[in-house]
This record gives sequence, structure tokens and C-alpha cells, in this order.
Amino acid sequence: MLQRRKSLVADALRSALSRAFGVDHDPTVEVPPQRRLGDLASPCALHLARELRQAPRTIAERLIETLELPSGFDRVTVEGPGYVNFHLDRTAFAAAMLDAVPLLPSATEGQPAKVIVEHTNINPNKAAHIGHLRNAVLGDVLARALRSLGRTTEVQNYIDDTGVQVADVVVGFLDLRGCSVADIEALPEPFDYTCWDVYSEVGRWYGSDAERLELRRRTLHALESGRGRRAEAGRLVARRIVSRHLATMGRLDIDYDLLTRESEILRLDFFVAAFEQLKQSGAVRFEETGKNAGCWVMPLSESQEFQGLEDPDKVIVRSDGTVTYVGKDIAYQLWKFGLLGRDFEYAPFQGGPRRDGPCGEGPLWETGPASAGCGTEQAPAFGAAARVINVIDARQAYLQRIVRAGLEALGHTRQAGESIHFAYEMVALSARTAEQLGFSGDAVLEMSGRKGIGVKADDLLDQLESKSRTEIAARRGDGDTEGTADRDDELLARQIATAALRFFMARATTTRVIAFDIDEATAFEGETGPYLQYSIVRARNIRRRLAEEGLPQEVGGRRAAQLPSEAWPDDLWDLVLLASRCQDTVERAAATLELSLIARHTVDLAQKFHAIYHRHPILHEKDTDLRDARLAATQIFVRSLEALAEILGVPLPERM
Repeated sequence: MLQRRKSLVADALRSALSRAFGVDHDPTVEVPPQRRLGDLASPCALHLARELRQAPRTIAERLIETLELPSGFDRVTVEGPGYVNFHLDRTAFAAAMLDAVPLLPSATEGQPAKVIVEHTNINPNKAAHIGHLRNAVLGDVLARALRSLGRTTEVQNYIDDTGVQVADVVVGFLDLRGCSVADIEALPEPFDYTCWDVYSEVGRWYGSDAERLELRRRTLHALESGRGRRAEAGRLVARRIVSRHLATMGRLDIDYDLLTRESEILRLDFFVAAFEQLKQSGAVRFEETGKNAGCWVMPLSESQEFQGLEDPDKVIVRSDGTVTYVGKDIAYQLWKFGLLGRDFEYAPFQGGPRRDGPCGEGPLWETGPASAGCGTEQAPAFGAAARVINVIDARQAYLQRIVRAGLEALGHTRQAGESIHFAYEMVALSARTAEQLGFSGDAVLEMSGRKGIGVKADDLLDQLESKSRTEIAARRGDGDTEGTADRDDELLARQIATAALRFFMARATTTRVIAFDIDEATAFEGETGPYLQYSIVRARNIRRRLAEEGLPQEVGGRRAAQLPSEAWPDDLWDLVLLASRCQDTVERAAATLELSLIARHTVDLAQKFHAIYHRHPILHEKDTDLRDARLAATQIFVRSLEALAEILGVPLPERM
């Protein structure tokens, strides 16, 4: 809403500058640091002082004499050394906020036609852990933000079902434990928990006899060829694990449009097509001697971006013929942009739920041969994006740079520039939370799947729900601290747990390693998801109480437009103005990939509402104009918080 007013101010200033001074200048319009300075301000007079050889304040005073005040503004003033400050017509602006549908209007001009967001990407070899949750939450919030701004967004989850991690679990079952494929299929749930143990066991087993690593190599070849008992076991392990991962993410309302399986990239010779392009362009070369003898490598020593590295040449195809991760990822990235010249086959994910969430409705699709009656012909048009955002932790920055270098070497400079690495730092557990989950020690706990160290995501969510049930019982004073509760309380506990985890993951800047703390995340006060939930419940209760008293429960734009300016004191107006900046905040967060901006703005909005809650009561206010203005401000707050909570994935309960 405020974005539109900024555009009007910029246009008015541009015209006034041309008339008064004959200059063509694109003025900056910003929100001043203090409300008393106005609602919008421009430093254009300061920027033009040297060019016009006049004092900034003189320029500003002459400018407002020429200025045609845009519609929706009450007045314009000159402040300080020469800022031109605009004051909104509070009544008209609040009325417009009430009538705005949608609250976050689409802002597609100048944006890429389609964006692919790839996130989660957990190796299908064991249960998801807390570190994976940060990736999934950040990717999901980004996709929600882009969609809220009207941008076509496709969410993909890459399944590395032919990698070393899956191979090691297959070796663990077949060679270490002596299982058959039928034995693996018969193992009970939670299957991903069993694989968690097998994965760490096989790592120790390799360590006691290095020759056993030959089994890993043989299994990798089998997985890539797709033939034999080892390949069959790998497909079974990956499918069962992916189903478990989807269920875990479903607890947090995280959804996907497409599961892209690495085995399909290999089966359909995606890399063969990409490799031919790389060879023809001279982007890769075959090494005859040296440590990379027998390998195809991408020489990067001449690239300024990779100078200073001890070994800048990256192996794409190993001497044994297997393709490295980055080689397959270059092929995948080419497909995402529609540059590969071939496509996947598609089928609904077998055993997956029908989707009814952020990614839309209908089946979840995966790459693979079509199933009977439903397949490629019915699938949406996947891929062919204008921008690709890969959500991968900061440790993968080097490999992501190589993928971009591969696109550049093939002449796809624009697409290389639109290949975005959404990097983030890792997540650990606070010492207090680690102890609550059964780990000893007085330091933060870092995850290590290879060593079997870490907290499974489902265990953490169970603990969060248990803590939430205890908090619910304690707040009601019913003494039910053991967590027994009715069905409504179970739902509320899940909503609080979801809000606690999702908001905690989103609120920290991506450059910070975060230590997740259960007690801090589930607190009903402070910068937490439950605090936002409490805020919305409190605001919604006002409407319920008004209904009980037989008073109007809402104010429309027409009524708001009739309110006198005195009905909008500064602190009430501050809430309305802050709510109007939601779109600007979401746009900046999506553009910079700093999603903590959305979390920060949401908390600021809730805190602003709580600050005026007691100062401006609604139910017992006798003055109709004042009551309606306060109710209008509360309605604007509720709509804004609902919109931001939807982006953050914070469920908003009816009661707390």
C-alpha cells in the first residue's frame, strides 16, 4: 500500500523539479526515521545542491511552491537541512487499507517470468535432522514470499538416490547386516530411524577394513546403471526414506511441486547431453597425466573468480567413469533453464498425499516413467525457468560457483547470472536443549550424520509438541502438566510447535550459525512464533467480545473515510503505517534473500499492536468515532499479520 504512495510522491517531485529547475532527476523517496518528520520524505534537494549551486533548504522551499500535492496527502513540509516531507491524509489512507484486496498486491513488473526454488534436498539415506529443517523452512518461506508477490514459482526437491550416502546404506543392509531386498522391504517404520543407525554403523565398518570400500564402489556403479540387486535395494531404500521425509516436512506444512530424482537424470542421459555440450565448447578437457589422470575436468585456473585456489580444476567425470555431483548438477541446472534440449518423464509420486497447501492442489509429481492413467501428458509444464534459486548451505558455495561457471562456459551468461545460491549457515542445538533431548555436555551440539550424532527432526517436533501441551496446561491452571489433553489441545499444541520452529529458523540472519533452543522458541513472549499467535488471538477476541455486547464487529472503508483526523492519534497511526509497509518488506526480503526481514517486521507489528491495546480500548469506548478508528486499526493489523504469518508458515489458532 505504501509503495503506491511512494510512486505518486516520486512522480510529483520529478515533475516539480523539471518545472522549477529544468532538471531531469529521479528522486529517492523513503520512510523518515521519526514519524514527526512525516510519513514519506525525499532528500532530492540535498542531492541536487551541488548541481544547482544552491542551499538544499532553498531548493526544497522553492520545490514545494511548484509541487502539485498528490492525491491522498494532507500536506508537504520542509524539514531539517532540506528534506521534503509528505504527510498522508490519515483518514483516506486507513480507508484505502481497509478496502485493499489483496493486501499484498502483485508486483510482477520487471520480474522473471518463472522462478524455480529448489530446497530440502535431503540425502535419502536416513531420517531428517534439525539441520535439514533450516533449509526446508527457508526455502518454503522464500517460495511463499515470491508467490505472495504474484511471481510464478515452482518448488523442487532434488532426490540424490544414486549418491554415496544411499550406496553406504545399501552396503550396510546387504553386506554388513546380511539382509535381502525382501528383508529391507519388511522392516517396520520408522524405517528412516533404522537407516540412521545403519549409516553410522557402516562408516565404522569401513574404518576397520579399507578394502570394504570396494563394496561402496560396486554399489555406486549399480545405482547409476539401475541394474541388479544392489540397484533394487537402493531404489527401495530411497523411496521409503523419501516418503518419511515428506511426512516429516508435512508436519511443518512444507510442500513441493516436483521431486527430481538423480537416477532419472542418469537414465535419460541428461549428463550425456550436457557433457557433449561441455566438450564441444572446450569447457572440459581429458587429463592424461597428474593426479587427475583419466578424468574429465573443468579447468578454472584462468577464471578470475577461482584464482588463488590450490587446485582450481574440478573433476566432472572420474577415472572410473562415474559422474561427480557437480557434473550432474550442471546438467540439472541446464534443464531448469530449458537449455538441455530434452525433458523428464513424469508420474504422480506413489504413496504421496494429494496436495492442498502452498504449492497448490493435486498430486505431488516426481520424475520417472508414467504410471497407468496418469503421467507426463497430465503433468504441469516443469522447468524452463527464468531464474533458479538453489537453497543450499554455505559450505556448498564453491560447487555452486562451478555450476555457474559451467553455464558461462557454454555461453549462457544471462542464465548464469540468474543462478542464485541461497546460502545459509548451519544450525545446532543449545546445550540446554541437547540435554533435554538426551545428550550430555555443556556446549552446543552440532550434527554429524556420518557419526550418528544429531537430533532427528521428528523427535524434535515431538518434543516441541510436548512442551507446548505442558505450556497450555500451565496457562490454564488445570494442573495438567503431563500433557494429557483433548483433541483441540492436541491441534493447538501442533500449531504452537510449528510456529515455534518455523519462526525460530526464519528470524535469524542467514549468515549466523544458530543454536536452536526449545524453551526460547516456545516462549509466549519475545520474538517467537507463539507470541505472534497470541497477538492474533488477542486481536480476534475483540471482535468476539463486540458481538457479545451487540456492537458492530468491523469497520468498512466507507465508514473509515468519514472519520475525523483527530480519531487517528500518532501511536494508532503508527500501527496503520507500519502495516502498510508489509509489501515493501516482503519485496526486499525476496530480493535480498534475507527472510529475517519478514520475521522482524512481523514482530514489530505485533509489538506495536500490544503497545496500543490498553491505551486505546475499543469495547468500552463511548465515542463512536474513536471506537471505529481503533477497530479499523485493529482490522488492518489482523489482515497484515495474517498475510505475513501465511508467508512465514505460522499457523494462527482460534484460541490459546
